[in-house]
Amino acid sequence: MKNVTFTTQKALSRRTFLRRAGVAMALPMLDAMRPALAAAVPPPRRFVSVSLSLGLHGPNLIPKAAGRGYQPSRYLKAIDDLRDDFTVVSGVSHPGVGGGHRAEACTLTAHPNSNGSDSGNTISIDQLMAKHLGHQTRFPSLVMNTGGVNSPSYTENGVMIPAENSVARLYARLFIDDSPQEQKRHLSLIKQGRSIMDLVGGEARTLQRELGASDRDRLDSWFTSVRELEVQLEMNEGWISEPKPKVDFPKPGPVSRGDLLEIQRCMSKILHCAFQTDSTRFATLHITPGSGVLPIEGVQEGYHSLSHHGRDEEKLEQLQKIEQSLVAGWGNLLRDLKGTPEGRGTLLDETMVLLTSNLGNASSHNNKNMPVLFGGGGFNHGQHLAFDSNNNYPLPNLFLSALHRAGVTTERFATSDTEMRGLESA
Repeated sequence: MKNVTFTTQKALSRRTFLRRAGVAMALPMLDAMRPALAAAVPPPRRFVSVSLSLGLHGPNLIPKAAGRGYQPSRYLKAIDDLRDDFTVVSGVSHPGVGGGHRAEACTLTAHPNSNGSDSGNTISIDQLMAKHLGHQTRFPSLVMNTGGVNSPSYTENGVMIPAENSVARLYARLFIDDSPQEQKRHLSLIKQGRSIMDLVGGEARTLQRELGASDRDRLDSWFTSVRELEVQLEMNEGWISEPKPKVDFPKPGPVSRGDLLEIQRCMSKILHCAFQTDSTRFATLHITPGSGVLPIEGVQEGYHSLSHHGRDEEKLEQLQKIEQSLVAGWGNLLRDLKGTPEGRGTLLDETMVLLTSNLGNASSHNNKNMPVLFGGGGFNHGQHLAFDSNNNYPLPNLFLSALHRAGVTTERFATSDTEMRGLESA
C-alpha cells in the first residue's frame, strides 16, 4: 500500500476506508476528519444504560455522606479511581411506578404503570434518542441481555424490543461482513417487507374511513410505526454493501450461558468497539440472573435466590460478591471509554453511562430508592446527589437531562418536571 500523508489541508471523510486485495477497513475517528465534520455536525453524543433486574443492596452501594467529600461505599471502592467521572444518585424513583419485578418494563420509560400493570407502556429514553438521532449510524441502537430476550427498550407504541443475548451473534452482526449471498438475501427481505407494508397500508387507509374516533387514533399510531419502520428499512438498504469496521478486540470464544459476569465483560468490550467505530451511539444492556451458581469464590447459591436474602448475613455476604463484581464491570466500561481518545477529549466525555434497576430492594420487591450511578457525558461529576429516601425525587428528571445533553429537544419525559437538580454540565 502506498504511503499516505494526512494533512489538515485535505480533511478526511468519516466514512474513509483503506482498501486492498478485497479487504476494506473503516478508519477510526481521526483528528484529520474533524475539519470536514466541524462545519456540518457537532461531536457525536452517546448513551448506554446498564440495568440490573435484581437491583443492588442499598447499604453496600450508597455512601453515608452527601456531596463531593463522601467516603466510598463497599461497592464503590473498586471504582473510586473514577469518582470524578460519575455521580451517585440516591433517594430517587419513578412516580406512579410499582409492581416489583413487573416494573422492569418501566425502567427506562418511567411510564406510570397503575402499580404493576404492563399495559400502556411508551417509548424508552434510548429509543427516543435513536428515533431522533439514530439514522446517523449503521445501527440506530443496540439492545442486549446477558441471558434472555427481555429488555428495558420500548418503542413509541409500548412494544418491547427483544434483546440480543449471544456474544458471538452480537460480534458478528457488528464486525463480520456478510457474504454476497447473505447481502442479496437481506436486500430481498427488505424489499419484500416494504412491499408488504405498502399493501397492508393501503388496505388500512381504506379501513380507516369506516372506523370510530378511538380506533382511528390507534390506527394513526400504527401508521406512525409503519413510517418509522420504512425509514429504518431504507437506512438498512444503504448499509448492506458497506464493509463493517475491523476492531482490535478479537471475536470472543464460547461463553457459558451461566457466567453472566463474563458475558457482561464481553458485551461491554463489544459495545466499546461499537462506539469507537461509530457503529451505534445508543445502547442498553440488561443483566438478568440466569440459572445456576455463578463461578465466584465463596458463592454457593443462585443469584436470584440470594437476592431474596431476608437480611440473612450469610446470604448477604454471597450477594455482595456478585453485586460488587457487577459494579466493577460497569466501571471497566467507563475506563475503556475514558482510555479512548476522541478529538480533544475521550469517548467518555461524549458518552453518558447509566447503571440502574427497577428494584430498590429486591428482597422485598420495592421499587422505591432505585440504585443509580450516572457517568460520563460531559457532566460535572464526583458527587453524591442525596435526595429524600422517604419522599423520592423523580428519576425522570435525570432522563430529561440526558435527552437534552444528547440533543433531543423535548420539554418533558414521562413524569419529569425539570432537569435533575444538582447535575450540571462540566
